[in-house]
Amino acid sequence: MLRQVGTARRGQISLAETQPEWSYLSAQPAKSKLLSLWRAIMKKPQAAVRSRLRKQASRQEGREKRVLSSSQVKPSTAAGLAKRQEEAAWQASVSSYHLFRDTAEVMAFRENLLNWYDREKRNLPWRRLAEGEVDLDRRAYAVWVSEVMLQQTQVATVIDYYTRWMQKWPTLQDLASASLEEVNQLWAGLGYYSRGRRLQQGARKVVEELGGHVPHTAESLQRLLPGVGRYTAGAIASIAFGQATGVVDGNVIRVLCRVRAIGADSSSTLVSQHLWGLAQQLVDPARPGDFNQAAMELGALVCTPQHPRCSQCPVRSLCRAHQKVERGKLLASQSLPGSPDVEECASSTEQCQLCAHPTEPWDQTLGVTNFPRKASRRPPREERSAICVLEQPRAPGGPQILLVQRPSSGLLAGLWEFPSVTAEASGRCQREALLQELQSWAGPLPASHLQHLGQVVHTFSHIKLTYQVYGLALEGQTPVTIVPPGARWLTREEFHTAAVSTAMKKVFRVYEGQQPGICKGSKRSQVSTPSSRKKPSPGQQLLDSFFRPLIPTDSSNLNSMAQ
Repeated sequence: MLRQVGTARRGQISLAETQPEWSYLSAQPAKSKLLSLWRAIMKKPQAAVRSRLRKQASRQEGREKRVLSSSQVKPSTAAGLAKRQEEAAWQASVSSYHLFRDTAEVMAFRENLLNWYDREKRNLPWRRLAEGEVDLDRRAYAVWVSEVMLQQTQVATVIDYYTRWMQKWPTLQDLASASLEEVNQLWAGLGYYSRGRRLQQGARKVVEELGGHVPHTAESLQRLLPGVGRYTAGAIASIAFGQATGVVDGNVIRVLCRVRAIGADSSSTLVSQHLWGLAQQLVDPARPGDFNQAAMELGALVCTPQHPRCSQCPVRSLCRAHQKVERGKLLASQSLPGSPDVEECASSTEQCQLCAHPTEPWDQTLGVTNFPRKASRRPPREERSAICVLEQPRAPGGPQILLVQRPSSGLLAGLWEFPSVTAEASGRCQREALLQELQSWAGPLPASHLQHLGQVVHTFSHIKLTYQVYGLALEGQTPVTIVPPGARWLTREEFHTAAVSTAMKKVFRVYEGQQPGICKGSKRSQVSTPSSRKKPSPGQQLLDSFFRPLIPTDSSNLNSMAQ
């Protein structure tokens, strides 16, 4: 019964490819009971279906094992069986318009995409490492690092970070022996800092608990390694170990939603489940790693979010979105009589769960970028903080600034920053709270020298944080040399190479911009620079030139005056 739902082995086709194979039920002795179960699945709401399937799973297990063994799919638990049955119900409720219905379509998609990838793929450092590495664990490590870095980060940004990372820690053992401070320092500026921390935690687990060997399957990678989710596990398993498992990332979502005209919210559970099913159906069993990289490459280079290059797309003949655009052009031009024979989704029972909602009709001006539809996101919550750059201009060895370490969990965990306080209040209360925080790290400080310099706005993934930037220079005081644990004095050069976030570098630029001169922060250096002086009016320039003494500039004039 469930042969079509499980992970496709080499050469097998899923339900989406061969729907007529449901006639297989008629050949089974348990036909009536299975069909009864199927009718119940189709009629009941999903919550009720899930409950009933769990109750019946144990009774059905023996019979289903015989059916599954014939299709080489083996349920591990009753819960897994129920999940597969639920997936089958979902697949059957989807219009064929959003599926790949036959082997020829799937094979054409694979062949066209892989041929294009072989010609057009970018020469990236992680690909070179993975392709040239014979040791499977080192190959998996090379892929693992790249996939973690590429999450939410552009390829151009990652290349330099990846190169420096692999030079510093070429093996899992090297990374496992590094300190968190070193990891944060190298990761600084890349964003989403928990990624680097979890990557090191995973390396330590492989070295200390798994004998130095990376798990080979997507299931075991996701189960055993911290920070490795479904996508990362599938990428490592397919690229490094050749497991025929599909992957779905932002690029793949865009490609699949356009190819099969999926207009519903791509972040919803039902649509996500369908996309993973399509990815698994399409992945090439002979070249799974290349296929997955090709799908992502297509989304990155051709099937882009705003300006897709459909004329260069290797699978445009299979793309429902492209067909819809062409149909609209034909109708608009009326160059052909009648309506072109282009298939559309025709769900007669109810609104198709994979189509866009009727309130979001097709916009011909958007073309294929009608897909995917994005759900409205909550704006990031707004927070405010008062932060101070505390500097000792006359410290031994040169000017030094104070940094404190953030807690080991939460936002920017373990990174270093300037002392700060949450700024709920404003004005005097804010200054007093900040000064108290500074004194807890550096001892008594002159309150009169605390100056407000400006503000910095920095948006994290879910927080828009506004920093009110203050500066305080300890002039004429004995330099502070002893600080509590969790604080340190750094030179300016050390600051720029420390494990600090991009936001802190923005804050420091505001401080530097308000502190001109060699000795930062001193009254002597706080003088206006020529570029900051107001340019005199034309009349003033004329008066200045009239009263300015004549000063010859060439040697002949100087000699004549001397004579």
